[in-house]
Amino acid sequence: MEQIPVYVFTGFLDSGKTKFIQETLEDPRFNSGERTLLLVCEEGEEEYDFSSYPFKNVYLEVVNQDTVTSAELRELSRKHKAERVVAELNGMKLVGDLYARFPEEWAVAQEVMFADATTFQAYNANMRNLMMDKLTGAQMVIFNRVKPGEDTMPLHKVARAANRQVDILYEYTDGTTQQDDIVDPLPFDINAPVITVKDEDYALWYRDVNEEPEKYEGKTVCFKAQVAMLRKDKNKMFAPGRFVMTCCVEDIQFCGVPCRYEKAASLKSREWVMVTAKISCEPHALYQGDRGPILTAVSVDKAMPADPDVATF
Repeated sequence: MEQIPVYVFTGFLDSGKTKFIQETLEDPRFNSGERTLLLVCEEGEEEYDFSSYPFKNVYLEVVNQDTVTSAELRELSRKHKAERVVAELNGMKLVGDLYARFPEEWAVAQEVMFADATTFQAYNANMRNLMMDKLTGAQMVIFNRVKPGEDTMPLHKVARAANRQVDILYEYTDGTTQQDDIVDPLPFDINAPVITVKDEDYALWYRDVNEEPEKYEGKTVCFKAQVAMLRKDKNKMFAPGRFVMTCCVEDIQFCGVPCRYEKAASLKSREWVMVTAKISCEPHALYQGDRGPILTAVSVDKAMPADPDVATF
């Protein structure tokens, strides 16, 4: 089955999604005649002007993001013989809920988030779960309505805390744009003889070692964790980790790393330990056939609980 690429644009109402999509479809470098299903899940003040497109093979359909089904989306795609989909999503809805209803032949090619810099911090404080939902999956976040000379570090910190690999672009009120080029230093030294991960930095280390396990190959790490037992190899392996909260209490989940340890059977589930271990990058069932970080314990010692016990970014 031939896949249909989907270009997804997220963000809250009046964040600039429609304007950007309009300008993109006006650009012949993007719109060279492909039959495009323009899927709109939120209607704002801006309207699309089809008369300015270099080709007329763009077909607008407005759907209810809460109730639209996979069958309805597939039918819209077939109705217009779509070769691709451009989707403007409702900022007050969770992105993943709609993705779960995408037809199997739809493949997300890119997700871009738009954010009004003047309201971003307020939205983040009051609707953090919706904000994180969009930031964590985006390849790029575009902050618009930024005042020239404004300190963009607060915007940068929130975006990179949610997604270390997201590209950030600032659009200023004077019409200029600037790419964010800040390099985020890790709060631990990965070139030290032993990488010491403080309690408050576990979530950052866990994400980094899972995103780029190869750069940790052969290194030694020391961190505090809780014991989780594995169903397979439980006599010689366990998974030290922490409960991690990304944005709210509802999304707390245990994040552990498989660890070889001859005395694993002597450990008790949920007890706190200080683990020193060598890191390798290998396939494991937890990574569904892919390669990921595997620890080989040098020492596992009982420890006092971390404070707080739930790790955050």
